[in-house]
Amino acid sequence: MSGNGNKRPPLVADRRYAAKPAAKKKAPPKKAAAKPAARKRKAAPKKAKPRGFIGWFLTPFRWFFRLLWAFTWRIGLVVGLIIGGFSFYFAAHMPEMADLIDGRTRGSVTMTDFQGDVFAWRGDQFGGMVTAETVSPYLHNAVVATEDKRFYRHLGISPRGIASAVRINLRAGRGPLSGNGGSTLTQQTAKLLCLGVPFDPTKWESESAYEADCRRTTLWRKAREAVFAVGMEIAYTKEEILTIYLNRAYLGAGSRGFEAAAQRYFGISAAEVNPAQAAMLAGLLTAPSANAPTRNLQRAQNRAGIVIGLMQDQGYISAAEANEARTNPATLTDAARANSGGFFADWVMASGPEFFTRDTTEDVIIRTTLDQRIQTAAEEALIRVFENDVREGSEAQAAIVVMSADGAVRAMVGGRNISATGAFNRATQALRQTGSAFKPFIYAAALDLGMSPYSMIDDSPVCFEQPGSGDWCPENYDRKFVGPISMIDSLANSRNIPAILVSEEVGRGLVSDVANGFGVQGDLAAGPALALGVSESTLLDMTGAFAGILNGGSQVTPYGLTDLRLMGDDIPLMDATGVGIGERIIREEAARQLTWMMTKVVEDGTGQRARIAGWPIAGKTGTTQGSRDAWFIGFTGDYVTGVWMGYDNNSRLTNVTGGTLPATIWRETMLGVLDGKQPTALPLMIPQQPASTGVLESQGGQAPAQDILNLLDSILTGQN
Repeated sequence: MSGNGNKRPPLVADRRYAAKPAAKKKAPPKKAAAKPAARKRKAAPKKAKPRGFIGWFLTPFRWFFRLLWAFTWRIGLVVGLIIGGFSFYFAAHMPEMADLIDGRTRGSVTMTDFQGDVFAWRGDQFGGMVTAETVSPYLHNAVVATEDKRFYRHLGISPRGIASAVRINLRAGRGPLSGNGGSTLTQQTAKLLCLGVPFDPTKWESESAYEADCRRTTLWRKAREAVFAVGMEIAYTKEEILTIYLNRAYLGAGSRGFEAAAQRYFGISAAEVNPAQAAMLAGLLTAPSANAPTRNLQRAQNRAGIVIGLMQDQGYISAAEANEARTNPATLTDAARANSGGFFADWVMASGPEFFTRDTTEDVIIRTTLDQRIQTAAEEALIRVFENDVREGSEAQAAIVVMSADGAVRAMVGGRNISATGAFNRATQALRQTGSAFKPFIYAAALDLGMSPYSMIDDSPVCFEQPGSGDWCPENYDRKFVGPISMIDSLANSRNIPAILVSEEVGRGLVSDVANGFGVQGDLAAGPALALGVSESTLLDMTGAFAGILNGGSQVTPYGLTDLRLMGDDIPLMDATGVGIGERIIREEAARQLTWMMTKVVEDGTGQRARIAGWPIAGKTGTTQGSRDAWFIGFTGDYVTGVWMGYDNNSRLTNVTGGTLPATIWRETMLGVLDGKQPTALPLMIPQQPASTGVLESQGGQAPAQDILNLLDSILTGQN
């Protein structure tokens, strides 16, 4: 018993079942021991099935999000591998950074006045390459603070920025890709590079169309932009990417890059700008054309104030520097502020060689004949007269041209919108009837034949036969006839009948030749109405024709280009040699006598409003039939100035003749031009008065034989 210890001894009855030993091994209760574990799994709270309505409602969503996550991370991995592959592909094919600095397909034109001071720019200006290290630190930081404050912390794209932009767009009621784009500086640079697609003139009709296509926003382009941006981050350093951006960004007024913009607006390099100037330049990036300070300085300054706040918030400038920048905002240079000579600059661009102006692929500098002092005088005169002497709301227009006697144009105003560029230029493009301003060419032809200024003409009613339309019976402006009158008084008082009789006497063909020779272009009228200025001309051509009278009777070609050279070159490619004074049209003596006759127009005739005390002035008024055009063209010893006034739609002027508002505008212009100068004498000749002079009459448009004989005698006498 002791061997068994506490164990119970087996029962005798158990031994009777020795034939069934397997029963001992079967031990089903032991296998059943797994049941408690099953009960534990069923009872685990984390695995419990949802109960109740909410649980059953959330079950499909939980299932969906588990499926979505399982799908998303696999797709994300594939997309990431694709983006990475394409990014490395773009990175491998990126050109050298320096090759991406200047991507213009067209060049630029910079125009200087006769003293060499810049006054106008055309085309895309590129001031030269700058780098992120060489520009002013204020400018560097202003760009980063304004456009991408996380620039140095991302790899080309910013999911956070994109999400923020989409939220802003949706709240504003726009599409997710309309408005704010959430683009990083790298993405903006990629867009400036058009994602590596070069300009192809066979695909895009212009560079503007090319750039517009590059700026289109679609999901596919945004995806390509992101991949290209990552490729740039792989290929270039951050400072190299910023360098490309600083040189390629458009900043308004034709400025490509921050160097060109700094020179355009402030007259200094991008390395020299202060915080206020840097903030204004960086502020242009959002809307360069609308915010350009040459267009709206106050708007540009307001935008700069916002940029200054961003720079201060991000620690780039101190509070004291920010206050200084706000107190003393950036302003424009005098040349940029004046924005003068827009019409003149357009004319130079249109009249110069096309391959060096409108379609230049080079950066060109053109020295012109413009005198900014005279240009300002003309602009201010036009504004002053319209403000004081023209009724409010009038749509009448006016144009002014000032030139030297050799045809060098010193100022040009093509309309009342003084600062316009690319606008219709009424000084060079408007063909208008010249009216009585044409009469000096009639008397020039007569004087050149030897007629005396004292010759008498019969200012009496006369009619001319017009085949198919009956007789034409012209009248004087005042509808009166004064009888015998000298050529001097006929011109001074702008009498029509005497002018027609002289034209018919010397021959319309000769009159037309003289007018054409002096520069009045185009086909002139064939009938007797030629003498009344029914033919059309531009103000520029008419002013140039009067310059021919001033310089002694030689042809004058108006010009504005003095020399042209490529930027960086000292030797001009072309100059004004051979331009200006041309061949002689009438004898010098005749031109001097005509000049004397024209002084009487200002002293005693229709142009008295143009008088300036102490200055000898010669000129001629002109008013067309129906008062649709009014002219005054006059000259001193140094300058010829022409003024035209009228409506673009050819409506009638009210109470305006060449001797009223145009003469007033002329006088106001010349007061500014002549300010501070000493009076100069006119090159005139006072002819000797003959003992007696016959009266030129008309009988049906034919001069009497005796008058013709007298004319021939005077010619022979003059020759002897």
